Amino acid sequence: MAGPGQRGSGRARSGTNTQRRPAARPAEQGMIPVLADVAREVDRIVQRPPTKPVMRTKFQVVALLVREEKARVMADATLSASRRTEQLKRLDGIATQLARTAARDTSLLALLAEDARVSDAARQFKATLMREGGLEVPDEPEPEPVAAPTPVLTTTTQVVPQSVRARQLANPFLAPDYEAAAERAAARARRLAGWELLEPLFNSFERAATGQPACMDLPEPRSFFAPLGRELMHHQAQVVEAAARGHRTFLLADEPGLGKTAQALLAAQAANAFPLLVVVPNVVKTNWAREVGLWTPLRRATVVHGDGDEVDAFADVVIVNYEILDRHVGWLGNHGFRGMVVDEAHFIKNKTSQRSQHVLRLSDRIRERTARPLMMALTGTPLINDIDDFRAIWEFLGWIDDTKPVGKLMTALEDTGLTPADPGFYSAARSAVIDMGIVRRRKIDVVADIPARRVADLPVELDGAVGRSIRAAEAALAARLVRRYRAALEARGDTSTGGAIDLELARRVAAGELKDSSDKAGGENVFTMVRRIGQAKAGLAADYTAQLVRNVGKVVFFARHVDVMDQAEQNFADRGLKYVSIRGDQTTRTRNKSIDAFTNDPDVSIAVCSLMAAGVGINLQVASNLVLAELSWTDAEQTQAIDRIHRIGQDEPVTAWRIIAAQTIDSKIAELIDSKSALAARALDGAGDEEGASSVDVQLEALVGLLTDALAAEGVG
Repeated sequence: MAGPGQRGSGRARSGTNTQRRPAARPAEQGMIPVLADVAREVDRIVQRPPTKPVMRTKFQVVALLVREEKARVMADATLSASRRTEQLKRLDGIATQLARTAARDTSLLALLAEDARVSDAARQFKATLMREGGLEVPDEPEPEPVAAPTPVLTTTTQVVPQSVRARQLANPFLAPDYEAAAERAAARARRLAGWELLEPLFNSFERAATGQPACMDLPEPRSFFAPLGRELMHHQAQVVEAAARGHRTFLLADEPGLGKTAQALLAAQAANAFPLLVVVPNVVKTNWAREVGLWTPLRRATVVHGDGDEVDAFADVVIVNYEILDRHVGWLGNHGFRGMVVDEAHFIKNKTSQRSQHVLRLSDRIRERTARPLMMALTGTPLINDIDDFRAIWEFLGWIDDTKPVGKLMTALEDTGLTPADPGFYSAARSAVIDMGIVRRRKIDVVADIPARRVADLPVELDGAVGRSIRAAEAALAARLVRRYRAALEARGDTSTGGAIDLELARRVAAGELKDSSDKAGGENVFTMVRRIGQAKAGLAADYTAQLVRNVGKVVFFARHVDVMDQAEQNFADRGLKYVSIRGDQTTRTRNKSIDAFTNDPDVSIAVCSLMAAGVGINLQVASNLVLAELSWTDAEQTQAIDRIHRIGQDEPVTAWRIIAAQTIDSKIAELIDSKSALAARALDGAGDEEGASSVDVQLEALVGLLTDALAAEGVG
């Protein structure tokens, strides 16, 4: 099969094809001009949406090679200083070009994540580009099955800021405290030795739901720890009181909008857990520094940017974002932190990602050096897809390791006198985990003055040529799935057409289609189709937003793709409506300026927000209505967007208007997203029914639904 570099660009990159581009001039030889050429090509194509999968592959490969080439240039001792500077400058130019391209289509940002999947086609294309650039292509290593990957820290990217060196010289004897290590070593399995315990622990949150939120017993606060001029709510003060009484590990899973940041900072104050390390998404690290000033005004915060040239290593709170941990994990691990907070902790759910490994490495290092450090994982949506999403968070908190419960959790399980074979084990195990520090409160339970929220679906008809084209594309995709299904039946010797639908086979067919989708250079797939639907809905969603503005005042407009945002903004401009834009490519200053304008300027009636960039870390509660122009792939992402306005301080009922394209796959996706919410509801909130509680892969199940509907229409099943 041809790789992505062999079609869609007007020339081939295969070493066997005679239609190669003309040989480069000597000044243009090497890896950098090859990467620059492809980066320009991708940018041209992305300007004419939709972005084809082949271009997404090229974008990802160029980004990967730019990183590797920068590391190679930095390590090349044969280069002169001026030559090295020149090459790094050119590579930075390519990286800037990629950033501009991603700003046009924000869905490309997902390809840059540390845990992003690199397809076989991408690896082939990478090898082709390396050969074109004159580099030797290394052999692919054989994968070795391992229980859990050991974090690999790239030494070439490690930095130690000058301020950190100064602090190390000022504090040369930061000796480890072995009390915590001794405590963990003492808690070994005795009666439960040989039992598999992790899976039963995870399953206990589904099998032993009690009908109540999963929340440890919290003490009544003896006093409120809020600084002068600040007011701490009762549910917040309970967590602070628990920390003051000696509790040191918390999975703070309060619903978004209940003030988790304040609780974490004041808990650190009560536990004297300074210096404190705070790991956060990039978009909220400036806000965290602001919150330190508000809630712990006697403590000094520093924010790590880039290589940390301006970091204050003597500060009480060090705030760093996930994306640059790889550069700083070395010195952070030796800094002598007495506590660590991980914000939006669901970001580490994939243990194989580099950012998860760095977070876990740091937490282990802190426990090695500090007796009973304060460890807090903050997330309003701890379960995204599956109960197993708990794994990395529990490991960060020190409740488990790769294979078993450890420390106090193992002791608690031993003290139950039960094994996983006993009927009462699951209830006891769930309680034991919750007592380790799970704190889950819902707005409806703890903050009576926050009004209810609701999601209202607004079906729209896609008329005209665009609507017909989308329905035709959906029919073509369904037909392809049916052909694959029937081919699979024939391959196993089952040629009957009138029997019941084989759902297991349907799922395998859908999984195959999903896997192929990212590698296809052309043709319709579930991702391109959903994007086309979003583009088709953009004008309708903008129209409805404009109507809301006239009736209710300020409105927040959420979309996933930049072209949908562009189309909506043009619609608002044509109507004379004043708006601000909140996107992923903005600087912190620009973003804050937009938020301030929406909040304080009565003439600014609409905030146009990216689902990916504005779904966390901002407060837009001046509005009580929002429009979801495009559907997310998870209920968690949708919930995060809604909670930008449904939070403490909101004094009106909140309504999220979800625009759904009728008679398309959009409707199926909406149903699946809603079913996702039952998992978290049952596991954490003690609600939800049996059928809705199982986790599903929305993308996969959407294709399964498309296939089974098509088969049913033919009379199968």
